[in-house]
Amino acid sequence: MDMRTFLYNQLFVTLPYPTADHSGQTIIVTGANVGLGLEAARHFTRLNAEKVVLGVRNLEKGEAAKKSIEETTKRKGVVEVWQLDLTSYQSTKQFVNRAESLKRLDAVVENAGIATPEYRVAEDNEATITTNVVSTYLLGLMILPKLRETGTKFNITPHLVIVSSEVHARSSFPERSSANIFKTLNDKETANMADRYNVSKLLEVLYTRELAARTKESGKPQVIINFLNPGLCHSSLAREIEGWVFYIMKALLARPTEHGSRTLVHAAEAGSETHGQYLSNCCITEPSAFVTSKEGAEAQKRVWDELSQKLERIQPGIMANV
Repeated sequence: MDMRTFLYNQLFVTLPYPTADHSGQTIIVTGANVGLGLEAARHFTRLNAEKVVLGVRNLEKGEAAKKSIEETTKRKGVVEVWQLDLTSYQSTKQFVNRAESLKRLDAVVENAGIATPEYRVAEDNEATITTNVVSTYLLGLMILPKLRETGTKFNITPHLVIVSSEVHARSSFPERSSANIFKTLNDKETANMADRYNVSKLLEVLYTRELAARTKESGKPQVIINFLNPGLCHSSLAREIEGWVFYIMKALLARPTEHGSRTLVHAAEAGSETHGQYLSNCCITEPSAFVTSKEGAEAQKRVWDELSQKLERIQPGIMANV
């Protein structure tokens, strides 16, 4: 996306205000104690969802978010706060195991993520990769059977939504030329942390596209899997990123948090035509030129193979869910 398009989107595009009725539905939103996740959860609650689960790392902040939602929507007994720390595979597994006991599960909005310039290790990867990529799909693939079960039982098509970003287009993804992409990403000596968030979002785009294609061909009950760009928004995501240029850009151009959250709600309501598609401004949009190129297709297969092998080691049998 060029700068002119970015500026137009940020300053002049008005996103549709969510109005669809979610009566009877159960919806999970991760990273929901602040920012886009909180505002999306507020919308789902306002729109009559029966249960809205906030997946949060900090339970105290999650309870504060719940209180805020209840005060603004005047609906109590709807929001639940569940522990979820994507830097921990065990926490991610426990969250899914708890979700399996739900009466139904209509949509999972995977919004949780981190953006940090600091190299840190979580589980067997640099923390950004563990959080934004590995645990995101550990949760997504483990929870697919519950979504399919709901679809069959209630005659609906559930949603698995990945909150990605337009910054996936900003990385040249040099790690793809290495013998092992994830091993290279985890090398502290060569890790380009200035590009790490961008790379993590590109990995999301590539893996989601492949996942959507494979689930469509699996013959199993369909789940709409899509991924979206909320645009530059006021949120706490970039709280570790410093610099006056970024600060001024956010002050001048960032969408209000509620405005950006509409993209999350839209993706969780969108039709089957969005399966495997990248959504921006609440519309199906082409991802970056690299993603749709021959080189991008090759990288997509490699990312699929490497990450799938990693997920199978973490949770044996998980790839059978695809």
